[in-house]
Amino acid sequence: MKRNEAKQKAAELLAKMTLEEKVAQMVQVPYKMVGREESIRWAEMGAGSFLHVLGDDAREIQRVARKTRLGIPVLFGIDAIHGHGLNDHATIFPSQLAAACSWDPEQLETIGTITAREVATDGLHWTFSPVLCLGRDTRWGRVDETFGEDPFLAGILGAAIIRGYQGEDLSDHEHILACAKHYLGYGEAVGARDACDTECTMRKIREVFLPPFARAVEAGCATIMTAYGSIDGTPLTIHRPLLHDVLRDELGFDGFVVTDWDNARSLVTRQQVMENLEEAAVAAAAAGNDMIMTTLEFYDAMLKAVARDPRQLRAVDDAVLHILTIKYEMGLFEQPEKKGRPGCIGCREHTDAALEAARRTVTLLKNEDMLPLSRAIRTVAVIGPNADDIQAQYGDWTYFSHPMPDKDHPPVRPFVTFREGMEQLGDRHGVRILYARGCGHLPSPEDNLEEAFQLGAQADAIFFACGDMIDQIGESKDRADLSLSGRQDELFARLAALGKPICTVLISSKPLCIPLEADRSGAVICAFNGGMFGGQAIAEAVFGEFNPSGHLPISFPRHSGQVPVYYNFLPGWHNGKYCDLPAAPLYAFGEGLSYTTFRLENLRADPETLQVHFRLSNTGSRAGTALVQIYQQDLVSSVLTPVKRLIAFTHGFLEPGQTEEMSIFLAREDFALINAAGKSVVEPGQFRILAGFSSKDEDLTETMIRLS
Repeated sequence: MKRNEAKQKAAELLAKMTLEEKVAQMVQVPYKMVGREESIRWAEMGAGSFLHVLGDDAREIQRVARKTRLGIPVLFGIDAIHGHGLNDHATIFPSQLAAACSWDPEQLETIGTITAREVATDGLHWTFSPVLCLGRDTRWGRVDETFGEDPFLAGILGAAIIRGYQGEDLSDHEHILACAKHYLGYGEAVGARDACDTECTMRKIREVFLPPFARAVEAGCATIMTAYGSIDGTPLTIHRPLLHDVLRDELGFDGFVVTDWDNARSLVTRQQVMENLEEAAVAAAAAGNDMIMTTLEFYDAMLKAVARDPRQLRAVDDAVLHILTIKYEMGLFEQPEKKGRPGCIGCREHTDAALEAARRTVTLLKNEDMLPLSRAIRTVAVIGPNADDIQAQYGDWTYFSHPMPDKDHPPVRPFVTFREGMEQLGDRHGVRILYARGCGHLPSPEDNLEEAFQLGAQADAIFFACGDMIDQIGESKDRADLSLSGRQDELFARLAALGKPICTVLISSKPLCIPLEADRSGAVICAFNGGMFGGQAIAEAVFGEFNPSGHLPISFPRHSGQVPVYYNFLPGWHNGKYCDLPAAPLYAFGEGLSYTTFRLENLRADPETLQVHFRLSNTGSRAGTALVQIYQQDLVSSVLTPVKRLIAFTHGFLEPGQTEEMSIFLAREDFALINAAGKSVVEPGQFRILAGFSSKDEDLTETMIRLS
């Protein structure tokens, strides 16, 4: 059903509803938290949505809802963040941050399509994804859920996965609702403290944090989730200028807004800007929140508020109209349960796609002729806490960690850890694989560095698999120290002292500080959380079965005290660096190597057509895919603008020795800035156009363009 028709049907139903039925539609019930009996009671009351309920439990709730006076169907939401990972038989894809290493919108759309199909096959309607916050301060616990540090890249990839989730028709049985979150500036909170205040001007909000959400709205994202935190002291839950004036009036958002977990209550208990829940309920609804996640007391509080002041009914009516419109557009009144594709959950087609997605995440950051492994290497030692830890490889938002932490849940096949991948590929290539854990992420009696050292001494080459674990990832898991935890550095130093070729493999939720490993390794691979076949993908790259093409969507600090180190910083810092550290990050945004080499030359830009032209050549001996990144720098502007800003990118697959003439179309808006008045304008003048293979100056070629 089209949006206008759905809105008309919703208005007709709204006119028939009692106040109690309306307010109930605004309530989202946490099934796992309240249990079956309480959930059934809420379904009888007409609750609009439930979350974290699967299979037959969801079907029971829906049957109860359909027997109420108006029979309004329930909307079921789930945190399908990188695959339908709360279902332990579903396909688990790389995390958002890992998937962003592909810089490939088509890849993200495929991930969204398959995730939606599996969620729909479980009878559910809605995923709380994608995260469009930016990972600009890597101490934040939820960096793994982002597409990295850049608003342009996050917007492009976010829009792509939204298209995958929602398809062309929300009533399609294989597509579900997307939810762009967390609106707004959540990841930029002071000190990277989760849900804390973001001390940020509205001009900066518009320049940095709003653009990905604007692209989400353009892509038709049906729902938006508000952030836990606040902007300059005003909680996002009650920030009407952002929730209504900007989101709806400016961007044209026409779906519904849901709060994050218990945000309405937090106005009273945590943020302390409301005296009681009745005040909080009124303020949250008036600001533009349509659905209230998990704050069940909102129901009674809102009923009391309307009884005291009937003018509050308008906000309720607006909210319920938005919710019912989406329910009609999804066709839930005719078919309340999504059918999906029976038998598809974890099917071979989907797991093959997860393997391909994992391959696209593998990012080679250093290679001193160590990779791919030469035939002279006959024995390899695989050592480290993340070599054979599927929970670390999955990261957050799987059946191990949500909605209730369950680290003792037995791992469900299929999956391949790095150790297993190396053993499989070792058998194929006639290479003997030795394994020792060596140490954990925290010091413990099980640490056995001596065993690992002795094993390494027997090998021709060593692969050190390091990183973090799920206890160090996610909400409220912000880190003050980004160095490798436990005895990992000590273990690496002992292994490196053997003088054998050593490759560091980082399997982690985000960039960690690994200056020792970066300096003394012959090769460095960043894999982040690669999903169910992340280990196999790394092993295939090690043995040269494919040519890695990943590039970082985020920068690596050298030290925790160096953050933030995002590439698109503002100029003006005296000396441009800390006195005790180099200026550059350890690894820069956009960085990524290949088993071949590329050259970009003859760069030119046409100010009339805004086309950028260049010649791309494969100068190596192996076919490969180059990622060409286009940046601009405004040379003179009325406000400070970044030293460089990503505005376009493209991939080019080339055979050895092949050269291609390539072009990229830009838009005038790519040169816009947000001026002091908060307006987006293109100021006339000179711009530097930079093109190359990372954000590092030495990897870029430049030309000039003048705009009038």
